[in-house]
Amino acid sequence: MTKRILLTGAAGFTGQHFTAAAQRAGYVVRPLVSDLTDAQAVADETAASAPDYVVHLAAISAITHTDEEAFYRVNLFGTQNLLKALVALPKAPKCVLLASSSNVYGNALVSPIDESTCPAPVNHYAISKLSMERLACMFSDSLALVIVRPFNYTGVGHDARFVIPKLIDHFNRRALKIELGNLEVEREFNDVRTVCEAYLRLLDFGQPKQVYNVCSGRPVSLRMVIDALTRITSHNLQINVNPDFIRANEVHRLCGNPALLEACIGQLQHPPLEETLQWMLEAARK
Repeated sequence: MTKRILLTGAAGFTGQHFTAAAQRAGYVVRPLVSDLTDAQAVADETAASAPDYVVHLAAISAITHTDEEAFYRVNLFGTQNLLKALVALPKAPKCVLLASSSNVYGNALVSPIDESTCPAPVNHYAISKLSMERLACMFSDSLALVIVRPFNYTGVGHDARFVIPKLIDHFNRRALKIELGNLEVEREFNDVRTVCEAYLRLLDFGQPKQVYNVCSGRPVSLRMVIDALTRITSHNLQINVNPDFIRANEVHRLCGNPALLEACIGQLQHPPLEETLQWMLEAARK
């Protein structure tokens, strides 16, 4: 039987990898091409798609995005437009997966962070994502909603505005130097392919109204990433710390507890960081 996924953000970094993974798993993926802020267009396209599942990835995700109001127009009210359109369908989807973010936790006092940790967002991106979660609760009696909070991840095709692809570009070109911010921040830097596998499993096994951290519990500092790239490429890149790149509200450590996720979908295979970096370098060379 054909299983149809309506996917927002299909043209984005995660969307492209998710589409490929879903198609390999036997799903038919239909991208939502309407502007999320156009409620009527979203409603019309959603009605025509008759999805069995919905995966909502579309968002403004760069924390440094300069239009602060856009975070809310797209991430919050764009999601509302989508959920209203789904509620209006004659047959509700089996699962609606909404991608939030681990950034909602801010500078948590505990580590690793589990889903019971009180959110404390410190930037507009994180606030818009937490607001999206709260708004989605209004639809939870009508839709089988599953919310994911992915911790940092990367891979081939990741936008160079983000730090790992920026480093990949500089090491691949064997550039002499690079300007970065705080080298001691700790993130998980998981592999996008593993994140997509988690999303696919959650479509079948995720519990409605539940929030899941999508994480590995394996944080590394940015300095450790640089050391790994130095080993792989045998290239020494001069690192200059630019104070302008250090945010006053910097989140210093983001490490998640995957226990709830693994209890739901089983363990995931997380490639070693160096394997992900090697994959990205090989793609950059091509």
